[in-house]
Amino acid sequence: MRPGERRASTGRRLRVCLAASGGGHVRQLLDLEGAWGPYDAFFVSEDTGLSRSLEQRRPTFFVEHVALGQGRLGAPLKMVAAGVRNAVQSARIVMRERPDVVVTTGAGSMFFTLFWARLLGARIVVIESFARFRNMSAFARLAGPLAHVKVLQSAALSKNWPGAPVFDPMRPLDGPRPAKEPLVFATVGATLPFDRLVASVEALKRQGVIDERVVVQTGVGGMRPDGLECHETLPFEEMLSMLRRAEIVVCHGGTGSLITALREGCHVIAMPRLFERGEHYDDHQAEITEAFAERGLILVAHSVEELAAAVAATRTREPVMATSDPSGLTDYLASLLAQWSRANS
Repeated sequence: MRPGERRASTGRRLRVCLAASGGGHVRQLLDLEGAWGPYDAFFVSEDTGLSRSLEQRRPTFFVEHVALGQGRLGAPLKMVAAGVRNAVQSARIVMRERPDVVVTTGAGSMFFTLFWARLLGARIVVIESFARFRNMSAFARLAGPLAHVKVLQSAALSKNWPGAPVFDPMRPLDGPRPAKEPLVFATVGATLPFDRLVASVEALKRQGVIDERVVVQTGVGGMRPDGLECHETLPFEEMLSMLRRAEIVVCHGGTGSLITALREGCHVIAMPRLFERGEHYDDHQAEITEAFAERGLILVAHSVEELAAAVAATRTREPVMATSDPSGLTDYLASLLAQWSRANS
């Protein structure tokens, strides 16, 4: 088969590959289940606690974590080695599973899945991350040329993908707030440790600024302060249980953590990872948290002192409940898949 050539119609159900790395990327695909649910779907992701929970829903395959930012953080050889392993793993998965369509929300570790699937004739849908409000992600810049359909979630990015449909998913919630416990839940996300956040929470607990019970999700290999209940990773359902009960959530600037905590009525304090400190591959978390703070949804802290002030503010501030409403994007994607399913039958 020549690159880009479509396979002949088989009459079988449309086979859909759902490709996303850990955290918020996976969570958005789950939010779009109304579109892909009727089809023969499988996941490709990184091996995280959240991604492992996908195995209960659909067949799930794992690839190596790789990102361009690894080179920026001084580990180019690690990036290249991980990229080679990822490329081989992705080729094996695509060759065996033969998707008709790939739907991806990013990020870098999904590039080779898209690349091989495109070579074998699959249609590619690239949904730029909700984490990107003002600047395109490196993944979107790389994956865009492979895409048959490109989707944005911020109108400010339309200049980069002219004509791409835009779906802003943020919506306020007016329902009753879940019953809360005197609990502070600190979470660093599914992929990388974030010792600055963990150390800041530990310092405030030691100083008595935080007198609630503290539970910390540290990330694999992250610091585990004595006297705090620490978990490297948590299954998705346990994470949700913590968020439903926690009065205050201190988290990194990932959209998955932010939106899930807002949906559960928590006081949300975000400490974004910063590139200059070697905590992430770029500063998109600072961009995300600034945008959420401008909407009045969260408080932001960059230091122990700012975190102490934010915790104090939660004592008098009314929590804000909000969620991502994917209905517009779900309807759009459902229409695309139905059209391609008819062509496939």
